[in-house]
Amino acid sequence: MELNGTGAIVSGGASGLGEGTARELAAAGCRVVVADLNEERGKAVADAIGGLFVRTDVSDEESVQAAVDAAASAGPPLRVVVNCAGIGFAARTVARDGTPHDLAAYRKVIDINLIGTFNLMRIGAAAIARTEPVDGDGQRGVVISTASVAGIEGQTGQVAYSASKGGIIGMTVPAARDLAAIGVRVNTICPGIIDTPIYCTGTGSDEWKARLTAPVVFPKRMGTAAEFAHLVRALIENDYMNAEVIRFDGGIRFQPK
Repeated sequence: MELNGTGAIVSGGASGLGEGTARELAAAGCRVVVADLNEERGKAVADAIGGLFVRTDVSDEESVQAAVDAAASAGPPLRVVVNCAGIGFAARTVARDGTPHDLAAYRKVIDINLIGTFNLMRIGAAAIARTEPVDGDGQRGVVISTASVAGIEGQTGQVAYSASKGGIIGMTVPAARDLAAIGVRVNTICPGIIDTPIYCTGTGSDEWKARLTAPVVFPKRMGTAAEFAHLVRALIENDYMNAEVIRFDGGIRFQPK
């Protein structure tokens, strides 16, 4: 699908993978809505790319609806939805001291990562459905979601995070089948170790990152947000990519911990 002259909404677009994606899509000619809770950073990114910032809580229906409405009325037809909003949380199902996993924390991760992804997918796709097809196949748009290799082979302490990301993986095919009727493709990317603000900086960070990337096959480093964004763009522009879950991880295979 041609990106130039289309509208896009990117959740989590104020930083990390979302920011990289917002910048890539804008460079391709998209009018991008940066949907994020971080107003200061989100506005800065939107201003830099000639886009629009909308403060958005992906787990809240009204908040997402407002963001999608803004994207749909920003000028170009809304054709791209990219889910990058998410949080991490580490805790064992039962801690070493015998304490069970905090249920509220588990619910929060599921609410933001999984339900938030579905929330933007459903509302965004409904808006895309109101546009005219762009080609003879009847295509109207694309949804890209961000899961994780942790959703496939999660490590110790990743039960909440892995459940949320595994849920995103699990809904890829049925969502693609559902949305085929309105000409919307759905794909999911599973990143591995990507160098984003979620990882610490400062003293000791380089040594820690080196340990994290030790299982990466090649290239022996973290991935970058720009490389992730390049893959997002490729999945949108290649019209035959649909209902796929793509690992983006340099060949890493997680060990138990």
